[in-house]
Amino acid sequence: MENNQIMMKGKLGLFGILKETLAIVHKNPSFIILTFLISLPLFCSLLAHEIFFQQTIIETTKCQSQDSMSVKCSLSTNGTSSCVYKMIGPLDTIKEIIEKLTGRYLVLGLSYLGIVHLLDLFCTIVIVNSASVIYAGENRVNVKEMWNRAIEGVSLKGPFITSIYALLMSSLSLLGLVSLAANFYVISNASLFTVFFGFLCMPWLAKHMEWNAIWNMGVVLSVLEEKHGVIALGVSAYISRGCRRRGLFLMLIFFVWRLALRLSCLYVGWSVGGSGIGVTAAHVSLVCFGNVLKWVAFMVYFYDCKKRFLEKKVDVEHGSAAEALK
Repeated sequence: MENNQIMMKGKLGLFGILKETLAIVHKNPSFIILTFLISLPLFCSLLAHEIFFQQTIIETTKCQSQDSMSVKCSLSTNGTSSCVYKMIGPLDTIKEIIEKLTGRYLVLGLSYLGIVHLLDLFCTIVIVNSASVIYAGENRVNVKEMWNRAIEGVSLKGPFITSIYALLMSSLSLLGLVSLAANFYVISNASLFTVFFGFLCMPWLAKHMEWNAIWNMGVVLSVLEEKHGVIALGVSAYISRGCRRRGLFLMLIFFVWRLALRLSCLYVGWSVGGSGIGVTAAHVSLVCFGNVLKWVAFMVYFYDCKKRFLEKKVDVEHGSAAEALK
């Protein structure tokens, strides 16, 4: 669905990308209606997933907030009792969480991969395709026509393969970050190690954001062009050279959005013993809205990176031709 009108647009900075994103979203009623309709199944699945996730997180934090000392008493044959006091350290807490909540986290992971991820991918395909139509300058498109153009000739296989690669690499990167944070928690009593791991976590988080921007743009590329899997991610990494700082800040904006929603919802859930269906539904609604903004922003970011890459390529070719003529 690439259009020459898109490639003729000017270069965009971070705020330019955000401005184009908001313009696509709020100035096109057909796009709003379409994204609302296709997000309903995702909303329902996320709502059920979120309720179960919140209960799991609350159970996890309760394991951490228990007494720091355990007492085990026994009665001997002569009638005397003896008690053994044992300090509960971070390793004991982690062991208890693994023993009690592994099943819950396994169910969360499988439900996300089997239901939420597929519905999210379907929404991504429709959002990216329909937003690219609007970005090309075709504003007078009704909902039915936009739907037909969004799914016309689109194969689910390519974006699905690319999204699995992106999800796997993002999960591995996040797992490394969580492992680092767990080590930081275990040895947090030592102030020197606290400072060391604190400095180590920040660059990793920044790199995680930068890599996620590349992987998300790879998913967008697989939707808009006939590339998928490792090839799509490789092309995404290649054309985003020199533009990755904007991708990092884009990811950071949406990361802070999700984190703020998550922490506020967990705070309410911890305070009252559960967020309630109303608060959770509002949380999931804002997550779905942020999801729409994210994929529209990465569609704009992809075209801007591609345009900059092609301009550099033309400049290099012209420079080589000029050198040959000398």
